Amino acid sequence: MTAQTSSVPAGARDFSNGGGAAALLAAGFGSFLLPVFAILGDQSAYFRNLFIFYKPTGPLSGVTTCAIVAWLIAWLILHRAWRERNLAIRRVSAVALVLLFLGLLLTFPPIADLL
Repeated sequence: MTAQTSSVPAGARDFSNGGGAAALLAAGFGSFLLPVFAILGDQSAYFRNLFIFYKPTGPLSGVTTCAIVAWLIAWLILHRAWRERNLAIRRVSAVALVLLFLGLLLTFPPIADLL
């Protein structure tokens, strides 16, 4: 009887996927925050004025800038917390996809107007 050899190289299972998981979840988070900020900018005079970074574009400049900054901050925090860990990537992917789907739903005016 011969010994079975694995097709996976030695040590290949000893890696951390935390950095990738952090990037994935942060992308979902940023995708969700973009329409949330857009709704806030549309429905609240306070946030509309707060989000005006460049007058010709109105609140859109602040909405997109704040969503990008929030995405980068989330990515940085999650990466620092998870970089050495091996996480359940399916669970992280599921949460990221739910956030992405909710963000997509919030971009449609009939749904956004319900809030």
